[in-house]
Amino acid sequence: MADVRLAGIGMTSARTRDRLVQRLREQGIANLAVLERVRNVPRHIFVDEALGTRAYEDTALPIGFGQTISQPYIVARMTEALLEAGVPDNVLEVGTGCGYQTAILAPLVARVNTIERIEPLLARARVRLKELGVRNVRFRHGDGTLGWKTHAPFDGILVAAAPLSVPEALLKQLRVGGRLIVPVGPEGEQELVRFTRREQRMERESLGSVAFVPLVGGVT
Repeated sequence: MADVRLAGIGMTSARTRDRLVQRLREQGIANLAVLERVRNVPRHIFVDEALGTRAYEDTALPIGFGQTISQPYIVARMTEALLEAGVPDNVLEVGTGCGYQTAILAPLVARVNTIERIEPLLARARVRLKELGVRNVRFRHGDGTLGWKTHAPFDGILVAAAPLSVPEALLKQLRVGGRLIVPVGPEGEQELVRFTRREQRMERESLGSVAFVPLVGGVT
């Protein structure tokens, strides 16, 4: 029964997932490993059953607690942007949410350290990722704006919510040559940015307009 649930039927079937991957290709996603993860990860298990038939639409969906599962294109774009200069070993993910982004990313890197401020969401993500056999993830219930100093420096940092300005702690925990992918700005004016740390400076590259929930400090 579990295998049937993961494989999906009807609007959650492999054919439906193939159509989503084709749309992502048409939108410019070119990394074959990322596209294969989108095809293979059962997005429908990360949303409420009532929304399962919409899981492979290229849209964000609610997951409770005022949070959303990100649009597949955005998940793929952020993952691709993180991997463009090479495969990072040690990655920090700020905002685990339901765990979908984590499931896409984890097999493509050596280690993911993921932080979520909302404990019930983190607990749910743990269950889903275990169900999928994803084992290279370290979880933490905490304030993602502070990063995770004990496991820094990071080769890559991926932030799944939008701060008004990038938390200094995240920049400081980035290894030289490391990349930070983060949406920045107020609602309606956000852009996805890739920062790359160099020896004496921080490079900044805009990757286009996006719409994310705000990044909030503290824990619940």
